[in-house]
Amino acid sequence: MKKLLFSLALLCFGQQLFAQSIEQVRNLGIGQTVTVSGVVTNGSELGPIRYIQDGTAGIACYGSNLNTIIKGDSITAVGVLFEFNGLLELSPTNSFTNHGQAVVQPAPLVIPIPSAGEALEGQLVRFDNVTFVQTGSFATGNSTVQIFDGSNTFDVRINGTTNIDGSAIPSGPISIIGLMGQFNTNYQLIPRSTADMFTYVAPAREINVKINGNNVLTGDTYVVGTAAATTITIENYGVQNLTVSGASLSGANAADYSCAANVVVGPNSSQTVTLNYTPGGPGSRLATLSLANDDTDENPYVIQLYGIGTNNLATEPAANPASISFPLVKAYTLAGEYPAVTAENYIVLWRIGGPVAGLPIDGTTYKRGDVIGNAKVAYIGSGTAFTPRHIEANNNYHFAVYAFNGPNGYQNYKTTNPATGNVTSQGQQIGNYYAGIQSGSASFLSDLSALINPHTSISYYNYLTTMATQYEVRDTTNGQSFVVCVYSGERKVFNDPFTWTSVGYSREHTYSHSWMPTFPCDNPEKPEYNDQHNLWPTNLQQANTPRSNLPLMDIDGNVVFTYLGGRVGYSGNQLVYEPRPEQKGNAARSIFYMATCYNGVSGNNWQLPANQSQESLKTWHFNDLPDNYEIARHEYVAVLQGNRNPYIDSVYFACHVNFANMSYLNCDMGVEEQLAVNFSVFPVPTSAKLYAQVNGLDIIGYTIVDLQGRQIAAASDVKLPVLEYNTSDLKAGVYYINVETIHGSVRREFVIE
Repeated sequence: MKKLLFSLALLCFGQQLFAQSIEQVRNLGIGQTVTVSGVVTNGSELGPIRYIQDGTAGIACYGSNLNTIIKGDSITAVGVLFEFNGLLELSPTNSFTNHGQAVVQPAPLVIPIPSAGEALEGQLVRFDNVTFVQTGSFATGNSTVQIFDGSNTFDVRINGTTNIDGSAIPSGPISIIGLMGQFNTNYQLIPRSTADMFTYVAPAREINVKINGNNVLTGDTYVVGTAAATTITIENYGVQNLTVSGASLSGANAADYSCAANVVVGPNSSQTVTLNYTPGGPGSRLATLSLANDDTDENPYVIQLYGIGTNNLATEPAANPASISFPLVKAYTLAGEYPAVTAENYIVLWRIGGPVAGLPIDGTTYKRGDVIGNAKVAYIGSGTAFTPRHIEANNNYHFAVYAFNGPNGYQNYKTTNPATGNVTSQGQQIGNYYAGIQSGSASFLSDLSALINPHTSISYYNYLTTMATQYEVRDTTNGQSFVVCVYSGERKVFNDPFTWTSVGYSREHTYSHSWMPTFPCDNPEKPEYNDQHNLWPTNLQQANTPRSNLPLMDIDGNVVFTYLGGRVGYSGNQLVYEPRPEQKGNAARSIFYMATCYNGVSGNNWQLPANQSQESLKTWHFNDLPDNYEIARHEYVAVLQGNRNPYIDSVYFACHVNFANMSYLNCDMGVEEQLAVNFSVFPVPTSAKLYAQVNGLDIIGYTIVDLQGRQIAAASDVKLPVLEYNTSDLKAGVYYINVETIHGSVRREFVIE
């Protein structure tokens, strides 16, 4: 079967636009900003998405700014790697350069259905001699149908913006061309127009090769491993005899292999030949097998051979990358990169709070999330950049990078002198967001509402890709993932990609949908329905449904339902829901935010329902202060929506609001509360100098201690409006600073990176 490659240099009129191929980019971590060059294989018929491919792979680019690009254009695009329902794409595509129509247009890759998968995602492919399972006409709008090759079925996605929807479904054997897409766990073919479907005409000769029952496309690599003899099946899908006139071997270790392949394969028939292998030494033993034949467009049929030598391991790389750098560091994400070395792959280990200790073991296949020593696998692949999943604020993360060669079971890791590095994630990034907001002002509540609303509205449907897959999903062992039910604390393990139905989860409105004055506000969606500050992942049957729209309070009577950390029971004589302790403060702050954000919009009062005690919520709010997870999540939502939750940024703001009727409280805070509100420590994290100040008061003394309570520094009898402390001699980690004023002391955590 065909695997036609084309020259990127030809496509771009001889320009060398970017060093990384699309294949290399596809091996980078989600969240990386990348640049890709290739030829566009669709136009506006598929909406604001463009698929591009070069001589190595394909990838989708998404963005309304791509609307001017037409099929056949050669472009260079810059965007962020993103996985949308399983499909890897640049989303958003930040910018692009259009070089005009390509000299050489990509031809569809002819493949059998079993060869469709991740390696071909984003590419233009073609299936021959298939029939539609359905008959009649395609549905109007978007729909999914299936094709059948006699043994296998495959999804075909009909886009409602093409001229296919509503047209007659072809009958009989056809050839069909389309883009290889993915939706959740299913790969799918996306044809662009009715011209992509036409009557199948059997070729004179059509070669296909299987090794051990698996299709191997021309240009692919087959892992021989240590097998002395391998059976190669040569198939002919044509109507005339296919003559294979011989096999030639080339490459560094060609002498290790032999193959006699002088056979005639009849129409719709097959013949077998034997590949013999005797390793001539240790390490990786590489060669190229070329099968000469009279299939005019696949002569020769080329297969790359990867054998393993006498030591049962691939060749060890000569060196590891020299260093790790961190071009992106946020409270909720970070990106690392390292220089390439001569190696096939890299494994990146990470650990929170201290150096990585533990070495990968030769011959062992690891997956993301696996434990090695005191660390876990953050990334494994051929790319030179990584983005570990689920970063939390104010944490010091350590990394080690090892190069390795070899397919599964034969890996040889370079375990000496790995690249190492560490970085501390950011904390709260409040800046001057609340400039002009005065908690002592009678207009405080209305000022706060005007500050945080309006904001960017993100569809409830898109929570899956914005929050669930991009932040809430975390790694566990064996390449699997897990998501935490915020109410019960359940850790639901699953195989990627994440879908609501596959894990039995939903998006919980902490401020219940039915509490909203605009209820129902989901069709069409209003901003209050899809506000990401208020949506959290929960187990649908065991947490979301039992909670329903019950008030959130502590249970002091009979418990009627329990699932892990979440419970339904009685507070007095009313039924309530009590989440796990770690979510109580988070839930209270979500409710406070919603009531503040939307209060007064269109004349609606967002006060709490009569059965929801604000005293309970305020108690939770102060007893469960924002932790590093909540801070990181908040910073991420702030980027998505462009607004912040004031009650995370300043917990004492809640003192000034009567949430029962959304009125201002002239709350006289205690001295400790006033000091806490006015105390700031920055920057966090820091590496050279720390600043501390208490607005309006001089610092008359201070003490710095580490997490073990050991005193690092102290001074008394000072008078400083701003304390400047040199932290360059402190080791990376978490510390506490306590400052004294004439009205008392106040304490705050800070981080050294």
